[in-house]
Amino acid sequence: MFVVIKIVNERYLSISDGDLRKIENPKKKNIKHLHFTPIRADDVLEYLHRGEIPANHVIKKNIKQIVDKGLISGEGGLVSG
Repeated sequence: MFVVIKIVNERYLSISDGDLRKIENPKKKNIKHLHFTPIRADDVLEYLHRGEIPANHVIKKNIKQIVDKGLISGEGGLVSG
């Protein structure tokens, strides 16, 4: 599972999971190759709205909370593929 960090242009997004794909080196992905859900990582969103870059532990914590709440199981959410 990943969170969107930045909209690069109309075709690409930068995504991060805070673990294997850290915020310092987000993955640039074509929007066509992603599956979106309506679930938001609220803490990450707060950082981005303030113009700040969230730390990797914040991204990982938000993804873990989403999985722990049962909103997404396993590889759901924003998934590459």
